[in-house]
Amino acid sequence: MDRDHAHDGLVARLLEAMPAAMFLVDDEWRFSYVNSAAEALLGATRAKLLGECLWRCYPAIVGTDFERHYRAAVATGEPVTFEAPGSLNGETAYEVRAWPGPDGLAVYFQDVTARRQAQLHDAREARRAALLAEVTSQLAEVLDIEQGLKRLARLLVPELADWCVVTSVDGHDTGRARLVHEVACAHTDPAVLPLVERYVKARGEPAVDNPHVKRALQSGEVMAVPAGSAASMGANLPPGEARDLLAQLAPDSGLMFGLRGRGRTTGLVTMFNSAGRGGISPEDLTLAQEISTRAGLALDNIRLYHQQRRVAEGLQLSLLSAPAHPDHVQVAVRYVPAAEAAHVGGDWYDAFMQADGHAVLVIGDVVGHDLRATAAMGQLRSKLRAVAVATGAAPGDLLTRVDQTLRTLNSRAIATVVVAQIEPPAAGPSTGPATIRWSNAGHPPPMLLTPDGAVTRIENARADLLLGVHPDTDRQQSTLELSQGATLLLYTDGLVESRTQSLQPGLDRLSATLGPLAGLELETLCDQLLAEMLPPYPQDDVAILAIRLRPTADGSGHHPLEPSPTPWSEG
Repeated sequence: MDRDHAHDGLVARLLEAMPAAMFLVDDEWRFSYVNSAAEALLGATRAKLLGECLWRCYPAIVGTDFERHYRAAVATGEPVTFEAPGSLNGETAYEVRAWPGPDGLAVYFQDVTARRQAQLHDAREARRAALLAEVTSQLAEVLDIEQGLKRLARLLVPELADWCVVTSVDGHDTGRARLVHEVACAHTDPAVLPLVERYVKARGEPAVDNPHVKRALQSGEVMAVPAGSAASMGANLPPGEARDLLAQLAPDSGLMFGLRGRGRTTGLVTMFNSAGRGGISPEDLTLAQEISTRAGLALDNIRLYHQQRRVAEGLQLSLLSAPAHPDHVQVAVRYVPAAEAAHVGGDWYDAFMQADGHAVLVIGDVVGHDLRATAAMGQLRSKLRAVAVATGAAPGDLLTRVDQTLRTLNSRAIATVVVAQIEPPAAGPSTGPATIRWSNAGHPPPMLLTPDGAVTRIENARADLLLGVHPDTDRQQSTLELSQGATLLLYTDGLVESRTQSLQPGLDRLSATLGPLAGLELETLCDQLLAEMLPPYPQDDVAILAIRLRPTADGSGHHPLEPSPTPWSEG
């Protein structure tokens, strides 16, 4: 018996000494035991609690997780474990375990605040790392700075702010930045977003001479507006609509930073938080600085892309002179550069006259996709023009002569080419078909579109080698009749082939797309064809050349609206 009392005494001393709070309630939910730690947790002495009903002493827990879990443990006879806040502000957290037994329900509270804070910290860091990765990937996908700024605004809210405004910045050669216009706004509550937009419109551009704005633009430093600064933010605005709207939005703290990359500023971000969200933490500042750096570099990459693209596209277009416009033939040309500047290269079109009055139409594509391909295209185009004008050769013979010229000059240029030659019109009104001789050096087949919408691929029995592969290639030459109202389309492979679409399906799609366009005016047909065939950001550059006969209005041999009395004129 003494041994049992000693054991009970030891257990009681252990329960009293343990740092975790523990209490026991009987089957009537009355306190039957409370240790010292539980007294501190419950805010009452055991003398006051013992014999009292749990629900009467603590009515605030009725209907909460505490009551649900306690009653579930008693009802099932199975222990339960759950996590609960230890205070209203959530600064402490407890793991609660409840064991049902013959003497009632034993409840044990373990302080897990440190563990909970570590979990919240890890989750917050994971979210912020994901935000940084998303900023990088989202901005890497776009090729337009304003579109990138709009994406950035949507990413920052709500992870880093309750609402934000992103401003586009124009950098001049002087190195000074000029704010252009507000590009994007975002708010955690979509219903409040129109209020933000009204505020931005009423406020106008941020004052460039504001020292905080100037500092953010020039240094890329993150400028923090501490909590409780709502009054000071409104004081910077003159009395009027903008100040009133800002008062309704009620910002309490905020951040401002420029988006800088390689010494240039492309945007300005201002973010605001309400009083309920709390002030700007050191972690917020660190994250904003990282976003500023990453987004600034990504947006500057877009700027450099456009700069390189303009150079490449300018060089390409400078080599594509205006085509000839014969009196009886409408000629329409288009050139669309690749979305990636590095892929602007060797596609070209050409239309010119030979001395005997024949018009020569050319579509070609030099192998390669870079500035070297552009340069090779310019040289090959010039050689083909020179040989055609000097010799008056027909298409098959012309390609053979150009092949031999490339060998003589040790040129390494390789290209696919279609050359077509149109006979000059007979005197008097022209209403009949035109004869076209053509030869194809490994190029996608031309398409013939009749007025009724029928589409025919113009192909030879066998495919000829590319230009520049073998100088003694026996070139085929064929003839076709182009009737009134029909359209002959020459194009490069970027129109029908891509990384996601092989040539044959592309040709089928081109045929299906062309048919319904038969009744359109030629220039409109070209525009509509490109709009339907090409994605927003083409992977390859594209050149097209389309021709259609047009009868003269009188018997003079030339159209009355054209000033030249000769049958052919350079456009």
